[in-house]
Amino acid sequence: MLEQAIHSLAHAHGKPPASGAIRHAAEDFQVTELPLLEPAGTGEHAWVRVRKRNTNTPVIAERLARIAGVHPRDVGFAGLKDRNAVTEQWFSVQLPGRDDPDWTLLDDENTRVLQHVRHARKLQRGALRGNAFRLVIRDLSGDREALGERLHQVRASGVPNYFGAQRFGRDGSNLRTAQRLFASPRSRLSRNQRSLALSSVRALLFNRVLSERIATGCWDRPVAGDAMQLDGSHSFFIADSIDDDLLRRVREHDVHPTGPLCGKGDTPVRGECLALESAVLADYGTWLEGLAAAGVRQARRALRVVPDDFSWDRPTDDCLELTFSLPAGSYATAVLRELIEYRE
Repeated sequence: MLEQAIHSLAHAHGKPPASGAIRHAAEDFQVTELPLLEPAGTGEHAWVRVRKRNTNTPVIAERLARIAGVHPRDVGFAGLKDRNAVTEQWFSVQLPGRDDPDWTLLDDENTRVLQHVRHARKLQRGALRGNAFRLVIRDLSGDREALGERLHQVRASGVPNYFGAQRFGRDGSNLRTAQRLFASPRSRLSRNQRSLALSSVRALLFNRVLSERIATGCWDRPVAGDAMQLDGSHSFFIADSIDDDLLRRVREHDVHPTGPLCGKGDTPVRGECLALESAVLADYGTWLEGLAAAGVRQARRALRVVPDDFSWDRPTDDCLELTFSLPAGSYATAVLRELIEYRE
């Protein structure tokens, strides 16, 4: 059931017209974090910008803690970055009344410190505007003309804002942890394990609702009672009726229909939207009850994401290079799956 729930998701623009391989080398998947703010230059927190290759974000955080002689909880970062990639991101290290250590001790064949500067506050999870990507697809094959049309379509219309498969853990391990947690709420889990398990369930339920809205043709247009999210914001309003002005704002990507991030409390949606979501979620009553019992609060997430600065190049006939940026929380693989059938 988990395999089907994770992978059997509808495509918004039809079956991908081409196939290819990603991550042939780490350099084929490059991610640069786009911070919410730049460090001010003074304060008790050292902000360190790091380029890493084939390394997990928590591993870098632990190494920085050892170099600074602090507890890992004193190290902050905005988000987890792909391991099998070349990525750049900021970390913060709390050093009250202390000088910076020699941050170059972090440098090795896979890691390099690019910059360090002081700031007054710790870098918090989620404190980023988004991420910029440079992806290379190799061994490209398929209908070249149709792929060109699809590229233009994605740039103009965006893609479904699916959570990526990595949210669910290897072979759905985070979801299986959630099943154990819901069956035995006093299960001994670390705070991180519990958080990953609960967020994976919310992601799966969101993806199922989004897939159904694609199947019924309303993933990128509002239905009565929809919660419409302002672009670049978490704020939303309820569309009790659909008028020409709302449809214009949707076409211009000023607002987006949303789907549920399930949890405790009453859903804000009404009418047709409520009926659609209720029908999809009816099969997941145990998980809905588990999220509510865990104290997770309901939220909304845009069903659609439109890549910024989306461009492409074909350096060779069997290679495609993509560059674009996405807001925080959106996945590059959501863009890729509308373009090609990819393999790692």
